[in-house]
Amino acid sequence: MIQASNTKRLATALAMALTLGLGASSTWAQSASSEQADGNWLVRVRAVHLDSANKGSTTPDLGLSMNDKWLPEVDFSYFFTPNWAAELILTVPQKQKLYANGTQIGSFKHLPPVLTLQYHVTGLPYGIKPYVGAGVNYTRFSDRELPAGVSMDNDSLGGALQAGVDVPIGKNLYFNVDVKKVYIKTDVKLAGEKIGSFKADPVLVGVGLGWRF
Repeated sequence: MIQASNTKRLATALAMALTLGLGASSTWAQSASSEQADGNWLVRVRAVHLDSANKGSTTPDLGLSMNDKWLPEVDFSYFFTPNWAAELILTVPQKQKLYANGTQIGSFKHLPPVLTLQYHVTGLPYGIKPYVGAGVNYTRFSDRELPAGVSMDNDSLGGALQAGVDVPIGKNLYFNVDVKKVYIKTDVKLAGEKIGSFKADPVLVGVGLGWRF
């Protein structure tokens, strides 16, 4: 479930998107939408806020959590039809601080590429195109600095859900708002024995620009 803070950020970003879209002239927006419909590729860059769910449990209870942060994101979408597209979402390895009951005990890096299949709604006023998507993410953990005897998995494979909107603001140019729920889980071990799991399961709220060609 998306927390209240995420919902507020998403609502603000969506309001910004609609304001920009409606502020453009309908003639320009329709023209841009028509031109963009001919392009199969859409490349976006976003600033994304990662908000971890910090779920899971261990015995003994370590109260594990990781920090929230802003990160860069780039994605590549290919449109099979005007409505259906596949999107590959990438970033650079992200360093996260790891806490136990509020005290930092270490850190690790993770690289979580996401692949989704999307449905885009077309035919709306001003060329606005909302979309929904679902897919998978593969997360690779590296550079783990953990207390002696504590270990975690090398990787994680999980699902991903997505919703967003593209608003034409210029020739072949979109303003984009996007929200994803990504499921990331790792087993936690002490002296080689599993003592529980940690679920980051972050919500990622992003704003950015896209170019259709």
